[in-house]
Amino acid sequence: MRLTAIHYAADSINLFEFRPVNGSPVAAFEAGAHIDVHLPNGLVRQYSLVNSQDERHRYVVGVKRDPNSRGGSSYLYERLSVGTVLKVGGPRNNFRLHESAAHTVLLAGGIGVTPIWSMVQRLERIGHSWELHYATRRRSETAFAEELARCGDRVHIHVDDEFGGAVMDIGAIVAKVPSTAHLYCCGPAPMLASFEAATRSRPRGQVHVERFSSSTPVASSAGYLVELARSGKVVAIAPGQTILEGLRAHGINVPSSCEQGVCGSCETKVVSGIPDHRDMILSEEEKASHRTMMICCSGSKSDVLVLDL
Repeated sequence: MRLTAIHYAADSINLFEFRPVNGSPVAAFEAGAHIDVHLPNGLVRQYSLVNSQDERHRYVVGVKRDPNSRGGSSYLYERLSVGTVLKVGGPRNNFRLHESAAHTVLLAGGIGVTPIWSMVQRLERIGHSWELHYATRRRSETAFAEELARCGDRVHIHVDDEFGGAVMDIGAIVAKVPSTAHLYCCGPAPMLASFEAATRSRPRGQVHVERFSSSTPVASSAGYLVELARSGKVVAIAPGQTILEGLRAHGINVPSSCEQGVCGSCETKVVSGIPDHRDMILSEEEKASHRTMMICCSGSKSDVLVLDL
């Protein structure tokens, strides 16, 4: 795809627009989805789509310039220019909007507004009930401010600096939410922790979280065997290795990206064995079923793990 435009969204946040080089439609996506952007420096980064799912001619992602960048946002800001052609993978969606909900409550912090804005557009399109609570540190860092202002009193913007540095009270927001509502949260780790604490008593199927990184350590403490069901190969995973690293060491390439268990690109079906799940994507029910796993971060509780590879 070709980078066709770069737009300012807020301080340290730009919107990057990608269109197919051949002019064909982009693959369909739903609100909450993300794409993989393959950078010329060899890195692959996931960015949430911010544009309406009704658009089939482009993908638009919002990227915050991170002063502690590991090479992703810094490359986008410093090295990419309009006209550059890049490989773009996806879309994938681990943060899917449940359109059947009677009411939807959206909570966003900072750059976490990117998938949430796509959801707002979809909810408006289909005429469903919703509200948004959006926290930023400074007014100048509020992305989509003009567009959100047109949504009226359904949007509540909390600017920390305008409240003496106090953060948004997520517990108070959640306490007022009807029991039938679905809740979504995307933002920094402290915000997600507060959200999860506040929603602990609610049905798991009505609470949805999107993470940018994982705080859970990968499973790499014990050795075991991984059998590849399709090829019959057996790979020994040494202590200190992840399954993904072990497969790579034997020349076996498997799709991967974040290597933290937050993007879903390495999800692999489990034929037999008991995975040691460490990802941030699968629900507790999905983990208990042992039908699939993220091999970038999860390991095995059994001596032999058979994968559909």
